[in-house]
Amino acid sequence: MPSNEHTTCDLYDKYEDALAICASQFTSYGRRPAACGRARLVRCYADNSLPKRLLAGPGEGGMLIVDGGGSLSHALMGDMIAAGASEQGWAGVIIFGAVRDIGALAGIDLHIKALGNVPRKTQKLEQGVELEQMECGGIIWHRGDWVYSDAEGLVVSRDRLELKGH
Repeated sequence: MPSNEHTTCDLYDKYEDALAICASQFTSYGRRPAACGRARLVRCYADNSLPKRLLAGPGEGGMLIVDGGGSLSHALMGDMIAAGASEQGWAGVIIFGAVRDIGALAGIDLHIKALGNVPRKTQKLEQGVELEQMECGGIIWHRGDWVYSDAEGLVVSRDRLELKGH
């Protein structure tokens, strides 16, 4: 969602009944202030093997949603993974967990939100799973949902949204 497009507040005002609002409060870390894209869903705990592998592949403007169980014990993404995701065309990453290297993340052209940050890296145990559906942040996410995120918040729709004549 480039800065010249409508905000999540505008989207909510027009599409209130069609949207889910994520109740979790995030901190923004990447250089890109807003983004929208289709969701891919991952669940992992203290192991970023799967998110790292996915973000190293073609992003096609997508948003990776990572359910880290809300844990702040290990960072599920750092600067090297984020830089690779940006190069691969990902629009953003939303992490229900922690990130690290926050100074470097601020310079990477990627929309990044996480619950917090911690310097501890993860284990590499290949224990994550990619999902078609998951419950996280007070909503049920589906692979392929449209995710709209900016400084105001995060809204999710089953369909792509447009604001004509707004």
